[in-house]
Amino acid sequence: MKKNVQEIINVGKNIYEKGLISGKSGNISARFKGENGDIIGITPTLKSLSDLSEEDIVLVDLDANTLTNGKPSSEVNMHIEIYKKRPDVNGIVHTHSPYATGFAFSDKKIKRLEGFGAIKKPYLPEIDYEKPGSNELAKKASEGIGDDDVLVLKNHGVICVGENLKEAESLAVFIEESAKTQFITYMLNSVEDII
Repeated sequence: MKKNVQEIINVGKNIYEKGLISGKSGNISARFKGENGDIIGITPTLKSLSDLSEEDIVLVDLDANTLTNGKPSSEVNMHIEIYKKRPDVNGIVHTHSPYATGFAFSDKKIKRLEGFGAIKKPYLPEIDYEKPGSNELAKKASEGIGDDDVLVLKNHGVICVGENLKEAESLAVFIEESAKTQFITYMLNSVEDII
């Protein structure tokens, strides 16, 4: 369990340093087996993911009962609902990365680009805005992600999931780079040729 908690800390620092989150935004969780069923380790509320300690990571069960000290992220129910619907998912990374979130606040969709698995659908799935931390968001996100590995939350951010936390982190980085590439493409295509 200590290894899983340390991985959450490491991923938090990584995505902060890569600019996928800032301030006290974003949250990360990992699922692992406990003696009495699944346990979720999740980042705390109102604390920067750049500098977490083992004591900061909050353990909860799938009924959202807190098993350790501390207050889990306000998005804990969203994480739990995804884990309940997706037994293949053991890591979730929720970011407010600038380019992908820019798309989330716009009327443009993020295209699926090659580089992270087969392209089954042309665009990333998205759901309409619901208040962060609300039960409505938890329900819509768990339904909206379906069997996909990423979900755009309109006017909010992005959720990436994986069979482990490292895979979810890699996908979050890839999605931000994809959004950045598409943003640059839109800008270049909108510039008139002056030659």
